[in-house]
Amino acid sequence: MPSDDNADLEQGQPQGNENALDNEAESQDVDTELEQILEKLTEAEDNAGRAKDDLLRVQAEMQNLRRRTEQDIEKAHKYGQEKLSVELLAVMDNLERSLEEASKSEDEAVKAIHEGVDITLKSFASCFTKFSIVAVDPLGEPFDPQLHQAMTMQENTDAEPNTVISVMQKGYTLHGRVIRPAMVIVSK
Repeated sequence: MPSDDNADLEQGQPQGNENALDNEAESQDVDTELEQILEKLTEAEDNAGRAKDDLLRVQAEMQNLRRRTEQDIEKAHKYGQEKLSVELLAVMDNLERSLEEASKSEDEAVKAIHEGVDITLKSFASCFTKFSIVAVDPLGEPFDPQLHQAMTMQENTDAEPNTVISVMQKGYTLHGRVIRPAMVIVSK
């Protein structure tokens, strides 16, 4: 009977080898499948990272756009009246000139008109202040090309060089922005 046992063992041996080969093949299949899954996971993580970066970039662009839009709206509110303001400056200049001329007259009718024009001028000045329109009257100040426009230069021993010695026309600013420079004569 020992020969039968040996025969069974001999027959069992090839079966064990086949099982080992099957297990090894299955293990290789699992390893290959695992590698593929890991590659897909890495690819998905990369895609998720790119999508997150894109999302952050779009959010930043939206924030910047919102901020720029708010600034544009604020500027429109702040400086939207600039054209009207510039046009009203001519009216203000004419009122000031008429006051200057009327003050030279002794005629009672002209004096009455003078009072009315003076009240109108004060009303205009109040309105300008209300809307942040500020007069630039730089007499005696150093020349500033940002605020002043030099019409000419004159010798003047009483003033330092580059000082405004005469204002031909007042300048104006709107919320700090020059809407009309002051026309000035500057000392040499």
